[in-house]
Amino acid sequence: MSFSTDIKHEIASVSDLRECCKRAQLSALIQLTSSIKIAKGQIALSIKTENAISAKRIMVLLKERYPGIDIELEVMKKTNLRKNNVYNMTVWGLANEILSDLGLYNTKGLLLEHPLYHIIQKDCCAKSYLAGAFLAFGSCNSPKKSNYHLEISLMSVSHAQFIIKLLNRFYIEAKMMKRRNKYVVYVKKAEAIADFLRCVSASEALMAFEDVRIARDAINSITKVNNCDIANEVKVIKAGQKQIADIESILKNGRYPYLSDKLKEVVDIRREFPDHSLKDLALEYEKKTGEAISKSGLKHRLDKIHEIAKELG
Repeated sequence: MSFSTDIKHEIASVSDLRECCKRAQLSALIQLTSSIKIAKGQIALSIKTENAISAKRIMVLLKERYPGIDIELEVMKKTNLRKNNVYNMTVWGLANEILSDLGLYNTKGLLLEHPLYHIIQKDCCAKSYLAGAFLAFGSCNSPKKSNYHLEISLMSVSHAQFIIKLLNRFYIEAKMMKRRNKYVVYVKKAEAIADFLRCVSASEALMAFEDVRIARDAINSITKVNNCDIANEVKVIKAGQKQIADIESILKNGRYPYLSDKLKEVVDIRREFPDHSLKDLALEYEKKTGEAISKSGLKHRLDKIHEIAKELG
């Protein structure tokens, strides 16, 4: 199963929702998967989804909220390469009542592009609405992939803006883009995706996501440290090679006997330890001479040696 499917299974398996939260979740599911049609001389609610989890959740919530409801289910197989099942549900007789109850009709009897405020007024209901929206048309990359991405596809820009406001309500940063004929609300930051999973009560998916993310972040941190160590080591070696070149120039031109004792000590130490860092070189200097020297003091003497070598050409 995909990571998205795992999340949807968790959302659909939550059984202890309050009635107001069930209504909010159902409102999102119906908004995103249904349309109105006139058949057999009456208005019917036509619900269509390719996701078996969503189809089952819609059936369960409809039957719980509207006892005795008449739902006609038809399962068809698509003719494209994927050959997915398509679940078509038709609700007879209660279309207007259901849409009104779910806050998808206004007082003028017009269909709305997002539910009335009272449906998501409570935080618990807003979270359930987001869970329903993800269940209908949401997806999330596996945390094992290198890029984090969670999205919900919507049919209208106003509905997308509504979803973004709901996410912002829980401090989840989201953006919107248009993809073909749909509007996609997406979340890219790992912390924000974790907050979303927490928000929709997908605790097992959250734990799996965080485990992989923490492990990856730890590996990335170690890699950065290692890269930094390698870069520093290369820098030390290059500096040592330049200093050895200066010393060779001084020896070649016979200037070594005319150096001060302090510079001679540094020349001798550097020749003995050509790959040492200034810190390690300072320790060796102290061992040899019995005198402590700072890194800046050692560098100052090496700079003097460089100036002499530069004068020699």
